[in-house]
Amino acid sequence: MPTDQSKFGIHALGFDEAFYADQLRAKAPEFSVARVTTVHKDRFTLSDGLHEMFAEMSGKMLMNAESAFDYPVTGDWVLAQFHNEGTFGIIHSLLPRKSLLKRKAAGRKVDFQLVASNVDTAFILQSLDVDFSLNRVERYLVMIHEGNIQPVVLLSKRDLLPPVEADRKVAEMSAALPKVRVVPFSNKTGEGLETVRELLTPRKTFCLLGSSGVGKTSLLNALIGQEVFTTQEVKERDGKGKHTTTSRQLITLQNGAIIIDSPGMRELGNFASKDGLDETFSEIMNWALQCRFKDCTHRHETGCAVLAAVQNGLLPEERYQNYMKMEKEARYHEMSYLEKRQKDKKFGKMCREVLRFKKIRS
Repeated sequence: MPTDQSKFGIHALGFDEAFYADQLRAKAPEFSVARVTTVHKDRFTLSDGLHEMFAEMSGKMLMNAESAFDYPVTGDWVLAQFHNEGTFGIIHSLLPRKSLLKRKAAGRKVDFQLVASNVDTAFILQSLDVDFSLNRVERYLVMIHEGNIQPVVLLSKRDLLPPVEADRKVAEMSAALPKVRVVPFSNKTGEGLETVRELLTPRKTFCLLGSSGVGKTSLLNALIGQEVFTTQEVKERDGKGKHTTTSRQLITLQNGAIIIDSPGMRELGNFASKDGLDETFSEIMNWALQCRFKDCTHRHETGCAVLAAVQNGLLPEERYQNYMKMEKEARYHEMSYLEKRQKDKKFGKMCREVLRFKKIRS
């Protein structure tokens, strides 16, 4: 594969030449720009808009990696060398990320899990039946706002509810999130799908987020226009589906829009995310400015404008409780992560000192 890539190739994948102008000027001639389209544990699939290939990180890149942030994620732009006539690549460095979706790793593990990078708009999919939950949408919004990404809420399975009930739930979600676009649709009847398609701007990157069984794969097939991806039946007793999507993958639609599909998230935790919380719960932040004390925790203080808003019915109790819960979780996860990082650095320093001592003795 020639190293002088087609401008149209990477441009079709959403590459912003103005944003990466400095990196392009400093790029070694043997390196090419490519985008990560899939991550398979320690291997990756790259695309330059014309060709796809498997790739691995260079030894130097692996040695210098200190955390999850230093590893490629679906959506990343990288500098790589192409080998074997463009059938294999070596990733040498990551280009700066314009946006990044991340969450706490599932379970008790104290670490980040990167979801996707360089996303312009994130679609939060939630079904209007048993999966409907404003609290869960708020959790997604915190993650999306923290990543500097535009959110849109897509409410699926409108056909499963009587029109009056479906309209009530859509109005409820829209009223609770006045700054967020809310679009109801049905994969079965096609209602609302045209509105979703109108949101898909060519050469912009979109990400599908949501629990298993909400219809992400069915929506993707509808947008593509054919049954490319496998769907599975949802359990009737709880409305939960299996993880049809098992890895994050980047797909280019016929109109030129780019979509990153991701596995369903049954657990969604956030680290310290002040910007994300502030943007998602902006009305609480406005009330907080009126609190008597600048360091008000909004829990029990006299003169707390947030608590007064709850008591006066100006701020829904459920929304206040969800904010307080997420704020507490975020602080705890961040503190635990920083403690883990300090222990990891001490352990790494000890290992280097042992190796240095052995080298001197030998």
